[in-house]
Amino acid sequence: MTATMLHKNHPLRIFGISALFTVALGVVVTMYGGLVDLWLYAILVVLEVTFSFDNAVINSKILSRMSRLWQTIFLTVGIIIAVFIVRFALPIIIVMFAGSTGFSQVIDMALNHPEQYSQTLHQAAPVINAFGGAFLLMLGTSYFIDRKKDIHWLSHIESRLAQAGKYENFKALIMLGLALILYITVDEAHRTIVLVSALFGIVLHMLLEVMGAYFAHHQSNAKELVGWAAFMSFLYLEVLDSSFSLDGVIGAFAITPDVLLIMAGLGIGALWVRSLTIYLVRTHTLGKYRYLEHGAHWAIFALGAVMVLKLYHVEPPEWMVGSLGIVFVMTAVISSILERRRKSHAS
Repeated sequence: MTATMLHKNHPLRIFGISALFTVALGVVVTMYGGLVDLWLYAILVVLEVTFSFDNAVINSKILSRMSRLWQTIFLTVGIIIAVFIVRFALPIIIVMFAGSTGFSQVIDMALNHPEQYSQTLHQAAPVINAFGGAFLLMLGTSYFIDRKKDIHWLSHIESRLAQAGKYENFKALIMLGLALILYITVDEAHRTIVLVSALFGIVLHMLLEVMGAYFAHHQSNAKELVGWAAFMSFLYLEVLDSSFSLDGVIGAFAITPDVLLIMAGLGIGALWVRSLTIYLVRTHTLGKYRYLEHGAHWAIFALGAVMVLKLYHVEPPEWMVGSLGIVFVMTAVISSILERRRKSHAS
């Protein structure tokens, strides 16, 4: 193997661990469940990657300012949080509150009665969709309603949204207005919990944004974020991952009721997404593709809108939802390449 292939930024170095774990866990799945479970495992991995492809782009922007130590923590400790807390423990906690059931009972339900667990988790979908939808829409709104933003991909729309950023608290007003509209228009049985969940998503985003900015301000002269500033950015990444993943967990039950298989597939998918994030950071991909970040934020905005629509029983196919991110991101990449060629010809 050449020195170039062993370079720290080479894809084999970055994606090697993900590939190794994918194969190893695939062997275990095959031993216990046969080729059928292996096929379902592969589908779940692909589902997670397609759902979170745009998430990797957003993550890479934040992670690029963090030290190499925190990048490693994101890939190691972060993946443990992603698998065992976000994709296993958090749904169990949601089911506990949705079904007023004890922790041990929910664990027994998840492992021994997966169909019942899936049904109860689906009953908690309004909580997940209201929180995730509000958080993701807040993220997209924060990016586009920014008067300092001077690069626009969809220029007619983005330039007008950027101008709205000159009005202080405008984005908060929009999101609070959305929460109120949801309260008035969703099913009466879910109104209160939808309002609370949406407000929690909005406030949590604002809190993480403010605290991250506060700690980053004290390190404004530093090339890399460390300490509390890096920790707040790390928390932001984990909450963002949760917003993407919970809806995917519910969708995964349409493929298989096996909780452990879902954890395996979505967990490995999350590992690939984090490796992709590291790759984007190490290769400075955001700088190479002018509109990549724009496409990712439009994809996040679209996913947030889909989660809100689900509150009104609009259920688009999982493959369609998962493809949204890839379509927006790839279109932005193509636009970036065409723009770069246009400028090179003009010069």
